[in-house]
Amino acid sequence: MHQHIAHVTLVVKDYDEALAFYTKKLHFEVIQNSYISPEKRWVLVAPKNSKNCCLLLAKAANETQKQYIGNQTGGRVFLFLYTNTFWEDYQQMKANEIHFLEEPREEPYGTVVVFEDLYGNKWDLIEPNSI
Repeated sequence: MHQHIAHVTLVVKDYDEALAFYTKKLHFEVIQNSYISPEKRWVLVAPKNSKNCCLLLAKAANETQKQYIGNQTGGRVFLFLYTNTFWEDYQQMKANEIHFLEEPREEPYGTVVVFEDLYGNKWDLIEPNSI
C-alpha cells in the first residue's frame, strides 16, 4: 500500500484573510475553494508545484478552536517549507513583510530561518543540503 499525508488542517480566524496571506504573501496556489454551507468552506492551498500535501484552511467553529489559532503546536515550529532557492524566497518574503523571528542560519542539514504566518504559527523555511 502506498500512503501519503494529503492535507494538514490549519485553524484560521477568517477564510478570506488566510487565503490572501497564503496566496499574496507566500505565493501559494489555491487548490480548492468550495462552499460546504454558508458558514463552512473546503479551502486547500499549497506551494506552487507541490506534489502531495496541502493546507486545509479551516475556520474556527467554536471558542475552543479559536483558542488554538496561531498556536496549534504549543509554540513549536509547526510547518516546514522546503525550497531550493532559499535566498530568493527569503528576500521575496521580506519584501512581502513576512515576520521573521531570527536571521537565516546555516545548520548541518541546510539553510534555515523561522517565520510566522498571519496568526503567529511558526514555520521553518529550509533549503536542505540535498533536495
